[in-house]
Amino acid sequence: MSRPTSSIYSTDGETATAAGSAPLPGVFLAPIRPDVVHFVHSNMAMNKRQPYCVNKYAGKMPSAASWGTGRAVSRIPRVQGGGTHRSGQGAFGNMCRGGRMFSPTKTWRKWHRKVNLTQKRYAVASALAASGVPALVMARGHRIGETPEGPLVVSGVEGLTKTSAAVALLKKLGAYEDVEKVMASKTLRAGKGKMRNRRFVQRRGPLIVYEKDGGLTRAFRNIPGVELASVESLNLLQLAPGGHVGRFCIWTEGAFKALDGIFGTTSEPSSTKLHNGTAARLPSLQMTNSDLSRLINSDEVQSKINPPKVGQAPKVLVTNKEKLAALNPAAAGAKKRARDEQVAGEKSKKKAKKTSKDVKAGKVAFYKSMVALE
Repeated sequence: MSRPTSSIYSTDGETATAAGSAPLPGVFLAPIRPDVVHFVHSNMAMNKRQPYCVNKYAGKMPSAASWGTGRAVSRIPRVQGGGTHRSGQGAFGNMCRGGRMFSPTKTWRKWHRKVNLTQKRYAVASALAASGVPALVMARGHRIGETPEGPLVVSGVEGLTKTSAAVALLKKLGAYEDVEKVMASKTLRAGKGKMRNRRFVQRRGPLIVYEKDGGLTRAFRNIPGVELASVESLNLLQLAPGGHVGRFCIWTEGAFKALDGIFGTTSEPSSTKLHNGTAARLPSLQMTNSDLSRLINSDEVQSKINPPKVGQAPKVLVTNKEKLAALNPAAAGAKKRARDEQVAGEKSKKKAKKTSKDVKAGKVAFYKSMVALE
């Protein structure tokens, strides 16, 4: 079975032109599982946190002791001494002014999370497969309308050393529009992070994936939003920022061709990764064909299922008088009898009301006789 191919673009001229092609790596055919990506990303992101806590003496500085019972005040510790407003005030408790917080934060909180290696590899494979789907890349917000193809593979760029050359490369590939989006998105951070050396926030731009660094990282590192990653150590935090798949990736030719050896294909295992001592394999789809309507209507399935049941047709309420008479000639007579019975019933109800008046008159007469006896 032939595999799809991807064009390799050269940037020697003024525009990017297809200089060759390479078979699409097997990892781009891996199942796209946003749930696995989000779960793994959430846990991996916790491993970069820095422990923090409040000062252990915060809210516990004043000398305070409870007055005990018998003084018509609560037993909260109170500041000792006299002569100031502070003396006698409640202290230490989280309900007191100037007191400590409830359950003060500690540095020995559980900050880090372990992530299963198999899950991590599954998430990376899913993120890579999603990066090759232009619809998912555009849905994530990347500007790839001018790029020639996705996934985008470029030859002869690992030796770049100048930022000007890197910017010219992005413009030739039609990827600089995504960089301009990043520069336009730079805004001041909301919150106290402004005081902690992270004053600004901005969107993410292209991810450059390379095999060998011949100066490439120096050329691209100063372009806003552009990140770089070695194909040997792809990180889910870069491939799916925020846990959302569809990162815009630009591959060097060497990195693109190395993917099959790292992740393996549907028929061959990985040559570098192990799973319980054996070569790791790509995650496979539980259903090779998920088109349910095509499956149900296929000759193989239809030949085994039961034929349609033939029997009495479901009842249908007919409201048209002519159609009803044609289907059931006795319907008109039945309708008239039901109407006559209803009228007769209403008349009998009226008679019953008259008898109730007689009963009421009898009650009144009986009451008067009782009063007369008194």
